[in-house]
Amino acid sequence: MASEMYFVIHSGIFKILPRPTRKKHPVSTSPIPPDLQPCAIVREVGLRDGLQSIAMVVSTAHKIEWINAAYAAGQREIEVGSFVPARLLPQLADTAEVLAHAKTLPGLVASVLVPNYKGAERALELGADLMIMPLSASHAHSLANLRKTPDEVVAEVARVRALRDASGSRTLIEGGVGTAFGCTLQGEVSESEVLRLMRALLDAGADRVSLADTVGYADPASVARLFGKARALVGDRLACAHFHDTRGMGLANVYAAWQAGITRFDACLAGIGGCPHAPGASGNVTTEDLVFMLERMGVATGIDVVALLALRQRVAGWLAGETLHGTLWQAGLPQNAAPAVLREAATA
Repeated sequence: MASEMYFVIHSGIFKILPRPTRKKHPVSTSPIPPDLQPCAIVREVGLRDGLQSIAMVVSTAHKIEWINAAYAAGQREIEVGSFVPARLLPQLADTAEVLAHAKTLPGLVASVLVPNYKGAERALELGADLMIMPLSASHAHSLANLRKTPDEVVAEVARVRALRDASGSRTLIEGGVGTAFGCTLQGEVSESEVLRLMRALLDAGADRVSLADTVGYADPASVARLFGKARALVGDRLACAHFHDTRGMGLANVYAAWQAGITRFDACLAGIGGCPHAPGASGNVTTEDLVFMLERMGVATGIDVVALLALRQRVAGWLAGETLHGTLWQAGLPQNAAPAVLREAATA
């Protein structure tokens, strides 16, 4: 089985080897004791952001297999879909079934994207742990994607918060501020507008907020500046960063956000993803590359990157013909990142 394999480069040859007994974090080379290691959360969004961006409809059975394998690899936060009309996104028409399965896995935070009040009703009815309500700081993108102005979205969040509270549900509400670094439809988006809308979402009743570089315009300097201002404004209620690797700066932007104090990051297995209403928005930060980078930095994720590479291989089979991204799957784990038993097997 793929989940029982290791990937490694030896003498220029890509090898798949039987899995030896592994340490909890097989790629970490940090001298920091595990109980003192900094930690980060990598939230998998490939089942929503990734699959909504491709024409192929992945079966419910394969989605469940994906969730099970990601969970076995150590992922504990997964965005499983979105409650949107099936005629608009048939790729996500089975979100209710996928969410029901995710809810059976102990300790898994299963989130869904809800673009409106009706979607929120479904999320609450089915017991999602978290619902993400997207808001675009770009007025043009907001109208194209949600058919609402940004301030109308804020008002919708207030209605959803009232609904959540009245129901007695413990589902968290995250306001996701997209196009925070610019937009292919509008162009420039001011930092002051991003910060205003972020504050407005919290005032309307969102439990927390996140910032997203929807079209891949961000760079490390702009990330450090905006996230620094946002953290100064709302502190830890800025809970997540979402980057696309459209122009090759995804991981550098993650590092800049990490330096600014962010410890949760969205990512897609195999770097799939984008936005149907944002031309040119391609490729989320790749989950396996991000986990590898964090672990090499000595940041504990709790995720087995080798298991992610095996899962990637399975998912690639389901997405035949689709463009996939990432670099770790091509290069393999470096020899100095692999357990000693693996190095011995590779040189045998």
